[in-house]
Amino acid sequence: MNLFKVAVLSASMLLAFHTASAKADERHREILPDNSVLKVTSEGITRGEQQLIAGDFYHLKHYVLGERESILAAMEGDTQELFVWRYHQGRLLPLYKGEIETRVVEDLCFYDSAENSQLSLFLIGGRGGAEQRLLRQDETWLKEPITIRDLNVPYDSTACAVDSQRGVLYVAESDQSVWAYNAEPEAEEKRHLKAVRAPFGHIQGEIKALSVMQDGRLLALEEAPARLLKISTRDDTLGETETQLVSTTHEYHDISLLPGDRVLLTRESGTDAIEVEVAQGDANRHAPMKPIAQVAATLETEPSPRRGDAIDDPAIWVSPSAAEESLILATDKRTGLYVYSMNGEIVQHLAVGRLNNVDVRGNVVVASLRDNNSLQFFDISQAGEVSVAQQVSTDLDEIYGLCMGYQERTDRLSVYVNGKSGRILQFWVKGADSVEQVREMSVPSQPEGCVVDDKTQRLFVGEEDVGIWLFDAAVNSTEQGKLIIKAADVPEIVPDIEGLALAQYDDEMLLFVSSQGSDSYVVFDAEAPYALRHHFRIRTNVELGIDGASETDGLEVTTRSLGKGFERGAFVVQDGRNRMPEAGQNLKLVPLQAILD
Repeated sequence: MNLFKVAVLSASMLLAFHTASAKADERHREILPDNSVLKVTSEGITRGEQQLIAGDFYHLKHYVLGERESILAAMEGDTQELFVWRYHQGRLLPLYKGEIETRVVEDLCFYDSAENSQLSLFLIGGRGGAEQRLLRQDETWLKEPITIRDLNVPYDSTACAVDSQRGVLYVAESDQSVWAYNAEPEAEEKRHLKAVRAPFGHIQGEIKALSVMQDGRLLALEEAPARLLKISTRDDTLGETETQLVSTTHEYHDISLLPGDRVLLTRESGTDAIEVEVAQGDANRHAPMKPIAQVAATLETEPSPRRGDAIDDPAIWVSPSAAEESLILATDKRTGLYVYSMNGEIVQHLAVGRLNNVDVRGNVVVASLRDNNSLQFFDISQAGEVSVAQQVSTDLDEIYGLCMGYQERTDRLSVYVNGKSGRILQFWVKGADSVEQVREMSVPSQPEGCVVDDKTQRLFVGEEDVGIWLFDAAVNSTEQGKLIIKAADVPEIVPDIEGLALAQYDDEMLLFVSSQGSDSYVVFDAEAPYALRHHFRIRTNVELGIDGASETDGLEVTTRSLGKGFERGAFVVQDGRNRMPEAGQNLKLVPLQAILD
């Protein structure tokens, strides 16, 4: 039986870890600074060896990757360099060394994302601000860590810890509070207060270290008097806290979890350490997060010049003359319509007002205009120039989602537009200046995304909090729809249900759905029984320096060529949180074949 134990001491920074085995070749290993040298010792029964690494190291952190492998990181005090090593077969193997210029680092924390197969390192700054650097994706170590997210943390942050099983980053704000953040780089930027200073909570002194216990509780170490706080992390509310006095005379600065109910507390000098019994509670752990399939965008558009929730819904115009001259359209909920070239540049901005959803059929573009609850038409010339056309009023109170359909038998376009009340209106486009409302349908609560299968004349509508409805798209059909996919029955869907799109793959029609609540995308068969086919995310493209996509509103798919890199079509999504660097919202494009494969 193998036992594993980790001990970390700040400042002088002793990190010792021991493996004990019942076998005859029992070994002892330790890593510690000795006169400004990081010393690695591996001692067997008959021989010993030593590895010396020069440096005044502090904030030395360790994370177990597997039975025989670990990763370590530390800051070098004289140069402000970050060092990252792999610990493998008794030796430290250098992975990275580089100066940190962005902040003075107060603590380091590893995050191992099982869902997205990414290992990252948080660098917490003492004057506000933090960053998340990607170290490994799948089984590939990056030659140089890349910053995939900047975070706003309290000005007086002193310590951090990560619960990789739940995807939570904890940050201590000196002697004031402890906050919980989402650890995923593409997750929502929100935080929850877990502990607060007396008299409203139990914090009394400066918190010098944090650690996550086996039962899921958060352990916080106050410096003077030395005291341990055990904080409940069950939900997103202020955690219940137990306190345990350790010493009234000695100051301790770091926590290391030991096997069983013990922790090791160490002093700044590194010359003194004590073991403390800390009773574990009933395990309150989430089920381990399951890996999710990943794809990466190979092109992103210029960001919106306006920060906040701006870009909403994309559409694709395929050039009839040259695929590489195709256009990507996107609505801006504040100003109008953006037109992008196939290299991602903004080539036109039509400032018509607050547009929400947009769709294209041929050279006709229609968007929902929230300023006056109308349909805003645009024309696209053969050369790819977009121009403003007519406006058509509706009687919707709050116009919202929109899609288009084409009926070959009548050679007519239809526009389907919905409002937040659940009403869905169908308009016939009879000619350049003739648009007529011909039908009304409804769903029980707020809809938005919709898409039409022109061949079978079926209309799919997303009811945001509930599921996906199917209607007959033809003018003279019934106004009754059917709820064909319930979000409550599909764990992969976390409302809101937003964008919908269809794509023909071989002889199968596939329905693509953006699950905004889980920052992911779900693919269903577009025929009964509407089986789940795929669930995936868009994550960091390390080679091209493109961030992942999250909080997606609208999406679009085409199986037609859009030129080099997208010869077999594209999957286009709105990115609600545009990182690397932090900027206004934009669109991400993934080669469709990468998903279909």
